[in-house]
Amino acid sequence: MKGLFVTGTDTGVGKTVVACALARALRGHGVGVMKPIETGVGPDGPLDAQALREAAGAGDSLEEICPQQFALPAAPTVAAAAEGRTVDLGSVRRAAEILAERHPFLVVEGAGGLLVPAAEGFSMADLASDLGLPVVVVARGALGTINHTLLTLEAISRRALPLAGVVVSHAAGTLSDADARNLDALRRALGERLVGEVPPLAPGEVPKPDGLDLGALLGGEL
Repeated sequence: MKGLFVTGTDTGVGKTVVACALARALRGHGVGVMKPIETGVGPDGPLDAQALREAAGAGDSLEEICPQQFALPAAPTVAAAAEGRTVDLGSVRRAAEILAERHPFLVVEGAGGLLVPAAEGFSMADLASDLGLPVVVVARGALGTINHTLLTLEAISRRALPLAGVVVSHAAGTLSDADARNLDALRRALGERLVGEVPPLAPGEVPKPDGLDLGALLGGEL
């Protein structure tokens, strides 16, 4: 399986924005998308999965793109328990195999951060390892990003997961002077591991493709 696994340093950091940007950039390469587990799913269905499908221009069903859906906006194990269910990792693996057969490259978006439990005793990091995909870390630009980002990178290193790179997302909007200086320190610490930055976006606006270093992210995968 070729592709990328998009995780975040926290929830709400802009994973879906970055994953959709990758999907749009790779449309011409037959890209497929997947949101294996989505929580906070309301009457309108899994919104992250829908955004990914639209970005990729894929014809796959939402059940294949997002095989595990839960209503409570919480960690997957917590959201599943609230419905008297457990996360079915078998359905996730089967859907991933089906999509990988149809598409030469997959963009997979995790839920929450890297160590969020995808199932009992099984984290998002384990899911990335299971799928065999390099990890893209989406980091927020605001205060706290240094600690959250470096801890996530340390967890990736300890698990010997391949790192595709770090993308900074300005999901919270324009930074204060203190936040901007803080982010500059992170940029220096990351060096070549920083492979993209998504600026603050207006509602409905999509990031420009030149904000991501696709060559660095893909590492010759396509």
